[in-house]
Amino acid sequence: MSRDRVYQALAKRPGDFLSGQELSRQLGISRAAVWKAVEGLRRQGYDIEARSGLGYRLAAGDRLDRREVAAYLTAPRDDWQVLSQVDSTNTLCKRLAADGAADGTVVIADTQTAGKGRRGRSFLSPPGVGLYQSILWRPVCTPEQLLPLTALSAVAVCRAVERLSGVSPAIKWPNDLVMGERKICGILTELSLEGESGHVEYAIVGIGINCRQKPENFPPELREIAGSLDMVLPVQVKRAALAAALMEELDTLRREVMFQPEKWLADYRRRCLTVGSRVQVIRGDERREAEALAVDERFGLNVRYDDGKTEILRSGEVSVRGLYGYV
Repeated sequence: MSRDRVYQALAKRPGDFLSGQELSRQLGISRAAVWKAVEGLRRQGYDIEARSGLGYRLAAGDRLDRREVAAYLTAPRDDWQVLSQVDSTNTLCKRLAADGAADGTVVIADTQTAGKGRRGRSFLSPPGVGLYQSILWRPVCTPEQLLPLTALSAVAVCRAVERLSGVSPAIKWPNDLVMGERKICGILTELSLEGESGHVEYAIVGIGINCRQKPENFPPELREIAGSLDMVLPVQVKRAALAAALMEELDTLRREVMFQPEKWLADYRRRCLTVGSRVQVIRGDERREAEALAVDERFGLNVRYDDGKTEILRSGEVSVRGLYGYV
């Protein structure tokens, strides 16, 4: 459609005016068609400035919709949707999986009414300030082969943020993204297994990134722990651009790394701030202090307890907390 093409041309030149003549030349459509497309976009709520002698300019904003995200993708792709509201992007992916949705299906939302965190916790997902995104995969493998998936997903998010901001997030083992000593992202991976074979029917990776929040937007009990990209970055990252970058990094994970996790192992180790720290290992009601020694080849955390014994911790089995602040 002419609207999509005009929008993408304007979105690729943020802050710049493009004349009707230039848009007509670039897109191979008449100037009248350009004008009609701009008017149609305005009726749909897009803020497009027109100035005599200069042309059209897309006003700065942080919309999160399919047209906006598509403008940042390096190549067209299918099987993805952007919703203004959903109960949970992971839950919707499960429903889509039951209906036969294809490998690689992506759900993006502006807000969740029942966002899901680890261990049955809720994940705060207010509108206009975060990015909530899940991807459905149908790998042919055993559950054991996907043990590194949660850690690899954290690397994919780090790469997406770094690609847009130039700033490298850190990882609190196994998959919390930390910037400025605050958690800015949560990741929840869920698997469904085939009853007879025990193989993976599908895997879902759900990602929630705090983007626009200010300290007062968080509940009092989280204000010393939680943060957002706006609170820690020198530049503002648009949510639509982040959604597109995240889709592409997760595609790289699916195609090149999922079954060759060693490709991102050095990257994970470089980012993991838990290693070398004193931590508290929580398993049920039991709490033990330990020193985090290293991340092994399967992304497990090697710890040494105060009695000298060592153990390899696996994601999902235990919770690890820092003794001195969140990290």
